[in-house]
Amino acid sequence: MNHNTPLSPRPLRHLSDVQRRVLTTAQLRAHGVSAAETTGKCRPGGPWQQFLPGVYLLHPGPPTSEERLHGVLLYAARSSLADPVPAVPAQPGAGAPHGPLPYTDAMVTGLAALALYGFTSAPGLSSLEKIDVLVPRTRRLRSTGCARLVRTPSLPDPRLMTGVPVAPVVRALADAVAEVPDAAVVRRLLTEAVRDGHCEPAVLVRELNQARLLSRPHVVDAVDALLAESRAVAEDRLYRMVREHGLPDPVWNVDLRLPGGPYLGGLDAYWPEQAVALELDTRAPRHDEDALWSEYARKREQLERLGITVVYLTPKKLRDCPEQQATVVRTALMASLDREPAAPVEVLPR
Repeated sequence: MNHNTPLSPRPLRHLSDVQRRVLTTAQLRAHGVSAAETTGKCRPGGPWQQFLPGVYLLHPGPPTSEERLHGVLLYAARSSLADPVPAVPAQPGAGAPHGPLPYTDAMVTGLAALALYGFTSAPGLSSLEKIDVLVPRTRRLRSTGCARLVRTPSLPDPRLMTGVPVAPVVRALADAVAEVPDAAVVRRLLTEAVRDGHCEPAVLVRELNQARLLSRPHVVDAVDALLAESRAVAEDRLYRMVREHGLPDPVWNVDLRLPGGPYLGGLDAYWPEQAVALELDTRAPRHDEDALWSEYARKREQLERLGITVVYLTPKKLRDCPEQQATVVRTALMASLDREPAAPVEVLPR
């Protein structure tokens, strides 16, 4: 019997080709292959080989990247093919699900997951010495061979990529960053995630914070560079929105101050005649998330007490629906005709 020979008594029609080449001890036993027969086939020069504890390749050559992925998942998963888990929807462009998968409570994460998502800044699967697998904290397994276990108290919902359950991008990024000491690589990974629309900066920073990675100086530097670049991109989209949707020109990047009085805050755009202020909400939560939100709320309350309408736009909304955001601003400008005049303020360049 070789990897092309159907096993019995249970058919393998529900398996993909790679799943027929990578099987566990329990799966082989379910198909009538005894432990002694498995051991015999895995002797030097034999047709099979043991890949990981309890996981076998039904051919003698080196494993492919796809076989390595399925092998580490079989090693880490709770169940065998007797108890498959439902397929989950694929990410856009990932192809259709391939049916039920034999992996309960295990999913690929870290650099291997990013490679499956198509990150050009992540190493190719064939060059990865270790494949990270996310499992519940209670799993009594050890990292071994090319399988590196990453434990978590609560598993996220996986995505299906090329027939493999994969952790969401932000979780995969956090697990990758935890293992990458190179500041330049970390910066490239984070930048690609945001530039290509995999996630928003605030969501990414929140995940890094929860993973306690923002205490590492090279990660903090990468995050600071990412946030600065993301703000510059958002500002460019804001300028384009005003120009392309025919909004009146505001004064850009100004500070407001009461005449002879206290500082009121900085704004990305201000329309003095209509007393409409606009600010990009680019908050990225860290340990001081509550303080950041309090500062935003304080500024808004203070300006609105003076009769100034405050509009907050997020970079995501500017990217995804600029016309809708232009309508929000235009409505605020038009509504100024029905309001009492705002208190006088000094408008100063930043």
